[in-house]
Amino acid sequence: MLVAFALYCRMPFGKISSRHPDIIRVAAAIGRTPAALSMKMGNIASLDPAITSTGRSGLRAASANDRAMWDEMTSDWDRFAFECEQALIATETTATTPEPVERVVPDYDDLPVGEDRVTLTTARIGQNFFRAAVLSAYNERCCITGLAVPRLLVASHIVPWHIDGANRTNPQNGLLLSVLHDKAFDTGLLTINDDMTVRVSREHIASADAFFATAVGHYDGRPISLPEKFAPDRDFLAYHREHVFQG
Repeated sequence: MLVAFALYCRMPFGKISSRHPDIIRVAAAIGRTPAALSMKMGNIASLDPAITSTGRSGLRAASANDRAMWDEMTSDWDRFAFECEQALIATETTATTPEPVERVVPDYDDLPVGEDRVTLTTARIGQNFFRAAVLSAYNERCCITGLAVPRLLVASHIVPWHIDGANRTNPQNGLLLSVLHDKAFDTGLLTINDDMTVRVSREHIASADAFFATAVGHYDGRPISLPEKFAPDRDFLAYHREHVFQG
């Protein structure tokens, strides 16, 4: 079940199929058929409000255990992300998405004195889960520009990593952004309105050079591409507008 949930979080809904090579490989590693694993993932989809709200239903055989695990996942993302990643590691399978581009994450360096290497390792495993889930949700495209080069994409936290420990690995606290727009979002040069449109700082638009006007300012007022699952939480976006955005 952990493996099925891990793959569900990592794989776009439209790609769930018994013919998908990752499902075939993982199914063999855990002693199940590809059909059984893809069916379990379809049952999980039937519990996902982001899927069912669009008229899709997944399969209809979700068990009480499936529902209990869904509740466990959404109530404690950090622990669930760690357990899912450990389950995948145990299958000796590779990730379903390309390796993330290296970036500086100062939050890890800000761990309190006395935190040990296990804590750091757990955090990094959780971040691998977070990145994979956000990449999957947005079909590996920047939600602002449509850029589709995974090595130039960042799973950006809406509420900063060091502010909200309970939602560090919650994909609803994530946006998939190009490296440039991730930096602009992190530093408050742009934000996302409640209607899911981009808002760029007027101060910076007014003093922008030609590159900023084209690469960032151009998207002011434009809608983002919404994910097919794990939609950004409106409360998290409100926090970003109030505490991070330089509006």
